[in-house]
Amino acid sequence: MSQPDPQPEAAPVLDGDLVLHGRIMPASNATFLGEIGEVTVVYKPIAGERPLWDFPDGHLAGREVAAYLVSQVTGWDVVPHTWLRDGPHGPGMCQLWQEPDEEQEAVTLVEEGEVPAGWRHVFDGLDGRDVAVSLIHEDTAALRRMAVFDVVVNNADRKGGHVLAMPDGHRYGVDHGIAFHHEHKLRTVLWGWQGEPLRDDEADVVRRIRAALAGGLGALLAEHLTDLEIDALDVRCRRLLDAGRLPRSSGDWPAIPWPPF
Repeated sequence: MSQPDPQPEAAPVLDGDLVLHGRIMPASNATFLGEIGEVTVVYKPIAGERPLWDFPDGHLAGREVAAYLVSQVTGWDVVPHTWLRDGPHGPGMCQLWQEPDEEQEAVTLVEEGEVPAGWRHVFDGLDGRDVAVSLIHEDTAALRRMAVFDVVVNNADRKGGHVLAMPDGHRYGVDHGIAFHHEHKLRTVLWGWQGEPLRDDEADVVRRIRAALAGGLGALLAEHLTDLEIDALDVRCRRLLDAGRLPRSSGDWPAIPWPPF
């Protein structure tokens, strides 16, 4: 008997009154903190998005929802619950607020070459005071899953500040508005595993995404992405499986977003 196509798990959509408490600064696009009942959310209205010449189709809010849908299929819970709804400034993205542990860091800077055990080196450079530093990230299963996820969705903006270190050790990724481009756009601070073989469980998840694209996931993504972008998502999954390892950055320096935090 054939197995049903994997689909994102159903999650409640909060459609009560959205009350805003203030704008989150700094942010390149309008971002607000608010509440729906007693639930704290982040709200990003489409009207507050700055147009991007290299992402002319759709809107950033839809790409954020698309990232959540893919995250649901993986079972890794990389992206907090995200959906589209109307709000005080018009239609936009809502995402459940996650309160990180301020005493934890998943990505950080250290003195050049001083990489502690349990961490991965990304690159060396100079900080704002011209001090030689190394950018590093933790070597954990939760963060590695996010690195694989970013390859799949072609995340062009994985800054250190877009990784939320939760008290229980879980790691959430946020701000996926510039992902899913049909051309290679991967920019991330999570290069510490580049070139390493894909693990069996990671490969299984990538296969699950491909299977879901042929069914329910593909139909849901079509509401937010172009056919070309959905086809490119499938191609990236296939190439990742064929290579059997995480990609390497090209050039002398890893492709990271700027600023990296």
